[in-house]
Amino acid sequence: MSIILTFIAMLLAGIGAGVLGALVGLGGGVVIVPVLTLFFGVPIIYATGASLVSTIATSSSAASAYVKDRITNIRIGMSLEIATTAGAIVGALLSAWLFMNHLTNLIFIIFGIVLIFTIVPSLRKLSIERHPSVAARPDKTTRTFQLYGKYEDQSIQGSDKHVVYFGVRWWLGETIMLFAGIISGLLGIGSGVLKVLGMDWAMKLPIKVTTTTSNFMIGVTAATGSAIYWALGYIQPFIAASTAIGVLIGSFVGSRMLVGMKGESVRVLFLVVLGIVAIEMILRGIGVA
Repeated sequence: MSIILTFIAMLLAGIGAGVLGALVGLGGGVVIVPVLTLFFGVPIIYATGASLVSTIATSSSAASAYVKDRITNIRIGMSLEIATTAGAIVGALLSAWLFMNHLTNLIFIIFGIVLIFTIVPSLRKLSIERHPSVAARPDKTTRTFQLYGKYEDQSIQGSDKHVVYFGVRWWLGETIMLFAGIISGLLGIGSGVLKVLGMDWAMKLPIKVTTTTSNFMIGVTAATGSAIYWALGYIQPFIAASTAIGVLIGSFVGSRMLVGMKGESVRVLFLVVLGIVAIEMILRGIGVA
């Protein structure tokens, strides 16, 4: 395959990953890494580095649109970034050690199992999203960290489209974010799956707020991890550039699609992607995929 055709193919893969990442807050890395390794034969450590760079592009493009639409809660995102950036540093350093000692398969299997178990709480909350105006009852952390806000939901019929919400259990969300940062640095993904679950299940935030705030956070987490990969020489400019451009295009399209979608539809899409990623991770871990 010529360089031009390779560039175009990676560009298209990036576009697909960007659309998906912007819609469900995943960041696109869960698509980029498998595609680069399975279809392009890129060594996984370089695919991981390129994925982190692409994840930064996804977050930057999608997050700017969401902030403009006033759905993203920047205050909540910044408070949770303390844990994700610390975790990203730990994960990136651990990744380098695991690659050198050929222990990556075990991490894939564990990650896949964790994702399967995280589907359960999101399924339980699926019916709740049909009534987005019902907010969680504030607790002590809600007042301390100002975990509240409102946004305009265009999918709601009627004159009053504003959704008021309160976040709870900040400590639990922060704990999940630490693990999300470690996974991001370790596997080269935005770990948006865990970020969304941390805000959705643990902190009881609306699904549109969680996905948009997740995109805002993903870029900072990925930038922290990619700095470690760059220092270790695990980022190949050609691969990173081609996928990043595609992700930028795809994430812009995906962010435009989300605004008019119902929260329930976004959640269903999120659960489907979650299940696919979980199975894929386990298969890769045991050497089937």
